[in-house]
Amino acid sequence: MKIGNIDLGPKPLLLAPMEDVTDLSFRRICKEQGADMVYTEFVPSEGLVRDASKAIAKMHTIEEEAPVGIQIYGHIPENMVDAAKMADRAAELAGGHGADLIDINFGCPVTKIAGRGAGSGMMRYPDKMVAISKAVVEAVPDKPVTVKTRLGWDENSKIIVELAERLQDAGIQAITIHGRTRCQMYKGEADWSLIGEVKRNPRMHIPIIGNGDIVDGLSAKAAFDNYGVDGIMLGRATFGHPWIFREIKYFLDKGELMPEPSVVEKVALAKRHLGFSLEVKGEPRGIYEMRRHLSCYFKALPDFRETRIRMVTTLDRAELFGILDEIAERWGAL
Repeated sequence: MKIGNIDLGPKPLLLAPMEDVTDLSFRRICKEQGADMVYTEFVPSEGLVRDASKAIAKMHTIEEEAPVGIQIYGHIPENMVDAAKMADRAAELAGGHGADLIDINFGCPVTKIAGRGAGSGMMRYPDKMVAISKAVVEAVPDKPVTVKTRLGWDENSKIIVELAERLQDAGIQAITIHGRTRCQMYKGEADWSLIGEVKRNPRMHIPIIGNGDIVDGLSAKAAFDNYGVDGIMLGRATFGHPWIFREIKYFLDKGELMPEPSVVEKVALAKRHLGFSLEVKGEPRGIYEMRRHLSCYFKALPDFRETRIRMVTTLDRAELFGILDEIAERWGAL
């Protein structure tokens, strides 16, 4: 699969952009675990236009995670154009590697974003959605521009088949489709039938990436086989489970399940992840923002409640690494 000049190989697996999740440390871990492409947390166009330091900092990437996309969102066309130009200059503004492509978030369903017409709120205004896409494409002619979106606003307005054609005509070079409407949020099962219909449309020639309810090698293989998508994007299934990329690739290659990493291996990975977080964010923020990940790494362990509480409440670096060592020692046989 190619997006512009970015060759991701056959059946690539992409890490979905997720707010408060896909920071640099997690992206780096997922890249090491087999993700073919990663994306930043979504960056607010209004924040970039205001020159807000937090928004600019989200655009910092490093060479080790390339290829990497910077995702922007917003509902004001002029701000989206300006934000795209700033994302194009991310290496200069935020330091590091910069962006290999720019992705537009037309998929986030949360009320604070969709409620004001950004994210999947744009599904109610397809003409504006296409116009913003075209304007962003024209603003950054040297970078591929992609879109992540949903099937529609609600059950009665699943517009993705026609909309995908229009986005392609606007210059979008790949589309990721989450198989739910905005009103579904993350409830119910993802409907891949319309994703498959977009892919089978003879007018479509850009890559179609499917997203939603891919949790293992079996579901990934079914998505590729049944719907013909060019790639798969993984989101919530990566929480505390970054090795899912290796698992899926193992299954696609060998047709059998990869052995579950041992607790000792998970501890080593968690310590590496924590080290990256501390390197990027320092203390105590690097510890505080790791809590959501650490609580998921070991969620299946028996009699783990007391240890988990200690792990997600301490802000002491030495104590936290010590707790991880305890986990390896106590549950290491699992």
